[in-house]
Amino acid sequence: MRLTEYERSVQRDIEKWQHGDASLVAQAMNWAMAPMDWVIERVVPDEVIDQVDRSISKFLSLLNEGSTWTYDPIEVLKSAKARGVDVKTIADLQSADLATLDGLSKSYFSENAIMAAVEGGGTGLGGAVLIAADIPLLFGINLRLIQQIGAAYGFDVSGPAHGPLVLSIFNVAASGSRESKNASLREITVAAAALAHSSDYKGRVSGTFRDQNRHLPREIAKNIGGRKIAQMIPIAGAAIGAGINYWFTTETAETAFMLFRALYIERKERL
Repeated sequence: MRLTEYERSVQRDIEKWQHGDASLVAQAMNWAMAPMDWVIERVVPDEVIDQVDRSISKFLSLLNEGSTWTYDPIEVLKSAKARGVDVKTIADLQSADLATLDGLSKSYFSENAIMAAVEGGGTGLGGAVLIAADIPLLFGINLRLIQQIGAAYGFDVSGPAHGPLVLSIFNVAASGSRESKNASLREITVAAAALAHSSDYKGRVSGTFRDQNRHLPREIAKNIGGRKIAQMIPIAGAAIGAGINYWFTTETAETAFMLFRALYIERKERL
């Protein structure tokens, strides 16, 4: 199906994002955390790092079993109708005007970033005691954000079958690398092909869910886990927790925004 001029401009934006460097927010976070990363590598016991890594991996493994952090599809449909889109189901949004859907998608950015920052600031006050609670809360907020943005473009990714796609978004958000962006867009191609032919999406890598996500949590644990440990620093823990959560949620929103736009366009081209 032929693309509109706006959709072609979005394609160019996605290509620019794909080949571009990390965002300014990510660069600022990397710069601010560099001294703390150095300290953590030399001071924090390995068992503490392993505990944080296990907490992240445990949450990610829940994606295989379904998630308790789900978005409200009725709320998404109400927001779409308020923007003049006549839809009855989430899938109907796949045929709506992309510019309108972009506005709907962006409406979820700030509320989730602020929620995550407040949560991170609160748990940051508890040092090591609350880090274990902070991580699932942070990923829960971000998983809901991914589901909301996906739904804004007509894609319900709340089920466990979409675990590989969700993991790829988390991986880009955590690392911001071009390699992770390329891998995530390859995942989008597989998803688009399945949707265009009304077949089941099973992920790009064959095998079990563990086979599919084995290489992903490493980057996520490295960039999120290590920085979460910095919340143990007295007094500064609250600010660090809020900053890390805001950074990660902002990156998740931008990544999901780009990838679901790509999925919308690629699916349309294949029809």
